[in-house]
Amino acid sequence: MIRLVFWSAVVTIAYSYVGYPLLVLARAAARPRPARAAPIEPSVSVVLAARNEAGAIGARLDNLIALDYPADRLEIVVASDGSEDGTVAIGRGYADRGVRVLALDRIGKADALNAAVAAATGEILVFTDANTMFESRALRALVAPFADPEVGGCAGDQRYLPAGGKATEAAGERSYWDFDRQVKLAESTAGSTVSATGAIYAIRRELFQPVIAGVTDDFITSTAVIDQGRRLVFVPHAVAWEPVAPSNGLEYRRKVRIMTRGLRGVAARRSLLDPRRTGFYAIQLVSHKVLRRMMAVPLLVVAFGAPLLWGQGLVYQLTTLGAAAVAGLGTVGLAAPASRVGRQRIAGLASFFLLVNVASLEAAWNLVSGRRIDRWEPRRTIDGVAGTGDATDPSEPLEAAPRR
Repeated sequence: MIRLVFWSAVVTIAYSYVGYPLLVLARAAARPRPARAAPIEPSVSVVLAARNEAGAIGARLDNLIALDYPADRLEIVVASDGSEDGTVAIGRGYADRGVRVLALDRIGKADALNAAVAAATGEILVFTDANTMFESRALRALVAPFADPEVGGCAGDQRYLPAGGKATEAAGERSYWDFDRQVKLAESTAGSTVSATGAIYAIRRELFQPVIAGVTDDFITSTAVIDQGRRLVFVPHAVAWEPVAPSNGLEYRRKVRIMTRGLRGVAARRSLLDPRRTGFYAIQLVSHKVLRRMMAVPLLVVAFGAPLLWGQGLVYQLTTLGAAAVAGLGTVGLAAPASRVGRQRIAGLASFFLLVNVASLEAAWNLVSGRRIDRWEPRRTIDGVAGTGDATDPSEPLEAAPRR
């Protein structure tokens, strides 16, 4: 019985990390459906929600205004979610350059985004974050696939700035995104990528559906495109840069928040899991957003099952030693990132792997127990890199009580 459970877990892990990527790569090669792109210039509204972003909002607006896109085709709408610092005043200083600032009460990011979209006038809605920086031609690249009428949304490419002494798992995070980028490109080539990252994505205005509280806004908004029968394509040349997390602890809390809200988002979009309705996309959604986020369960089965089977063969002995090595390196990378071992790339990969999977367990528990994360308070530290503003937004939830 133990062996059956062990090998079932091994198969699940192998499919998630190897089988699924190979499947989408093979599908992209066998059935390519490249989206038609053209140098179009539709009217664009860049919308973002901001909460106490005085340290970042000026650089963010300078970056958007300087983009290679016609000024008369671009508007920027900032929804201040009850900011108590100088966010509103700084933003309103850009009023003569196409920036509109909505000074809202503290209503949460979902409602702030809904208010920003309601105030926007562009044919294309572009969503981004306050601590993100677009490359100069990112917007042109992002809107080009809208020349194809089948395309309803475009997901840009989020990349991380050099760590510069930040958390050790940054190397692991970047390695993960390098891998994930290839998977997204393959998904998109044959149909649609699963969802977009909040750093940079765009949808046709008529496809926008109001953001609901308690879910990841980029997931729920970008998958509205799939829900309405259009394609969501990945645009690797639409690049947005973000700094890495300032500490492992804050990054852990950010991942728990994102995964908790992400799992609730999948539950809200559960109709997309029906292959009779969405075809191969249903397999993508299960593989990418459910199985991968639940990998901690089969990984624990393997890690604890292998020692119980130690006397039954070399494979179980090697698995036991391998699991112990990953756990050990990951722990050192998280607890002592400045040590000789902690600075090694393999320790960064192991610590990122460990951090993500522990965070996924807490997120799964939040989903089962009904604990919601509707609002959170940004925590940023200046990263010292010119033009990047503040460091990334690992945040503590303000409203995360169980719903009875």
